[in-house]
Amino acid sequence: MIAPDVDLVLVGGGGAASLVLAALGRQRLSGVRLAIVDPVRKRGQDRTWAFWGTPGTALDPLLSASWDEVDVVTPERRRVLALQPLRYAMLRSAPLYELAAGVEERLGAVRITAPAGRVVDDGDRVVVTGPDGNALVRAGWALDSRPRQPARPGRTNWLQHFRGWWLEADAPVFDPGRAVLMDFRTPQPARGVSFGYVLPVSDRFALVEYTEFSPAVLDGDAYDAALRAYADLIGLDLGALRVREVEDGVIPMTDGVFDARPTPRVVRLGTAGGATRPSTGFTFSAMARQAEDVARALADGRPPVPKPPYPARHRWMDAVQLRALDRGLTDGVAFFDRLFDRNPAERVLRFLDGTTSWAEDLSLMASSPLLPMTRAAAGDAVARISAGRRPRGSGRAGPAGG
Repeated sequence: MIAPDVDLVLVGGGGAASLVLAALGRQRLSGVRLAIVDPVRKRGQDRTWAFWGTPGTALDPLLSASWDEVDVVTPERRRVLALQPLRYAMLRSAPLYELAAGVEERLGAVRITAPAGRVVDDGDRVVVTGPDGNALVRAGWALDSRPRQPARPGRTNWLQHFRGWWLEADAPVFDPGRAVLMDFRTPQPARGVSFGYVLPVSDRFALVEYTEFSPAVLDGDAYDAALRAYADLIGLDLGALRVREVEDGVIPMTDGVFDARPTPRVVRLGTAGGATRPSTGFTFSAMARQAEDVARALADGRPPVPKPPYPARHRWMDAVQLRALDRGLTDGVAFFDRLFDRNPAERVLRFLDGTTSWAEDLSLMASSPLLPMTRAAAGDAVARISAGRRPRGSGRAGPAGG
């Protein structure tokens, strides 16, 4: 079988690729040959993305819910954050996958339902092989969104890991006008930060989730136990509710460096392309920006290379924050509480999206605990200098993840 030859191949067909397809569908493209390589055609509800941004985007028709204000709760108080001009929004996977499938069909894309192996750039074309080494497709450019380890290991490596229950009731239980962004009244791990949150789609249907920022995932049924405890804390009678769906996830929080452009014609997207925010694990907004950059570039006849997801100074600030939390220099709950207490909510959220200015970043840094963060910054500087003295190529991460 002769491998098809296309202009662009999407290696991986999940959220990042679906956002690219959705963005391509909004452009007036002509003559672009496209292929998607993935062993599974994504359908249905397999994940939920929650993110903040300005209303009126192209994704608005796909949203399940959105909120103009959210709660941040600590043992001491409940803070109601007005987000205008931003809003917090929920996008479930099914409508995005359905939209992407329609664009794929409209553009006449080649669908290769097989696992990808190597992605080889010979300087003229990119060859995507299968596990057996045979060519699946040749392309002018490859956008690879498969998860993988950082090209340079991090000095601090945590995880955002969670389990969520979609709960359904027969009578009104939830307030659809209010979401709980972070509820820190959960028992805090010895090393890390935990919180619950509630995202109501209606007064009878909501996602209730337990999340940790910490170095390791939990064992066994610990997530379910934490969710039961949180449901009890917020007054939910689980005996009167049905668990309709369960969502689990593990997202890296690391100051390791992901290689977003391993070769001239191969571009990585999503977490593999640096879209995950090291300090929180949030990914969706940067992933959506990458997709828009790619689509606009193709429409303009330029190489499909997105801008860096975050400014270099934000990556440094995240590295310092991770170090402060990991070394116990600052309390995680107190850190986030102070951040929201001393800054407008929309500034904090735009910082986490990587869109704040230098002046706003300085204000955010000034609101953080000075001595612990100074110690963390000094330790980070020493670690960077020590890493720079190692022989080139030492300590590289292993092969890509699944």
